[in-house]
Amino acid sequence: MRALGEEMEPQRPRQRAGLGLASQGGCSQMPWISNPVERIVPQTFSFHFKNLMFASGRNCSYLCYQVKRKEHCSPVFPDKGVFQNEVNTPCHAELCFLSWFNKRLSPDECYHVTWFMSWSPCFACTEQVAKFLEKNRNVRLSIFAARLYYFWQPAVQQGLRRLHGVGACVGIMSYQDFKYCWENFVYNQRMPFKPWEKQCENSKILVTKLEEILRNTMSLLKEDIFNKQFGNQPRVTAPYYRRKTYLCYQLKGPNGSILAQGCVRNKKQRHAEIRFIDKINFMNLNPNQSYEIICYVTWSPCPTCAEKLVDLINDQVHLKLQIFASRLYFHWVRKYQIGLQYLWASQVTVAVMNRQEFKDCWEKFVDNQGKDFQGWYKLEEYNRSISRRLNRILMQPLKQNNLEDSFRDLRLGSPSPSSRSYSR
Repeated sequence: MRALGEEMEPQRPRQRAGLGLASQGGCSQMPWISNPVERIVPQTFSFHFKNLMFASGRNCSYLCYQVKRKEHCSPVFPDKGVFQNEVNTPCHAELCFLSWFNKRLSPDECYHVTWFMSWSPCFACTEQVAKFLEKNRNVRLSIFAARLYYFWQPAVQQGLRRLHGVGACVGIMSYQDFKYCWENFVYNQRMPFKPWEKQCENSKILVTKLEEILRNTMSLLKEDIFNKQFGNQPRVTAPYYRRKTYLCYQLKGPNGSILAQGCVRNKKQRHAEIRFIDKINFMNLNPNQSYEIICYVTWSPCPTCAEKLVDLINDQVHLKLQIFASRLYFHWVRKYQIGLQYLWASQVTVAVMNRQEFKDCWEKFVDNQGKDFQGWYKLEEYNRSISRRLNRILMQPLKQNNLEDSFRDLRLGSPSPSSRSYSR
């Protein structure tokens, strides 16, 4: 049996004519290629969008796009169409779209663009798209590819990570995506979509491969840092060190695929939770899809961070947030207790890390060199003690209205730590 990379070797043209546009001023000076077509014929879709393990003869790339925007605060019906690049065209489908779309942009509009592509973008296109997104912050882009283009090449992997880094959602087309394209971008003559053999199986393989590529964007924690900072012991023993806030997060899409993950820590008077919120907001997630975020944090949030996390959930109702803390931060101070209650009352899962959560964090966010998670002395005993304390805080009888009033009346901010071991 051939290796995955060999079986999926694409025949997309290696020509890069017209890709020297960056030196000519970027997307604004891209040549006008052509207007998009409304739909494609069924044979074209079935041939070029099949996520086959051996995709020979697919020399063209097709891009089905959807643009949603708001005009004067009123929803506007989304624009849809299809771009294609032939072997000898001067521009790939991605750049054809940018050239066309750039002439329609308004700085007063907010856009959410979705691409369904037969091939994921090449390295040159990812760089152009990334620059476009950096320049046009009012544009949010989601990319779903039927197949990954030369994914074993480091440059292509770098390009995908570049897109991911500027906030683009990069994923693999699922059955629902193929069905949606069939219904909206194909002259289907009212014929229902019929999946091909091993469609779901191939998608799962590609999802795993893409997750591996994007996961490499994250710097893993050192084993020593993890044990010291995530340890749930009540006190630091000699040699003494400062306990700081580290937050490890994982973002999952509607089909369970991992869209992003990373680890942040408090820096320059900016708490780790706030830096995490900045990263999520920068991703410009699709409000019409559901996402799940799981966070492992060394210290539970302070009142200010609790308020900001609730604001995030209220602003992006399509997000489900779970927070697992190794330790409780100033749990005896009333306003910190109210902050945790406020999170809980706002449908944010708040819990204490047990052995399974520590193990999951160890495997996903630590440079563990292939070693199994061993834990530390009295891990379970400390977990039970901290969990009982959190439950008492969350179960205190306090009505929602009183909770919100009490939270607003608080003078937010962290008190000066009484010892080095409690520093955030």
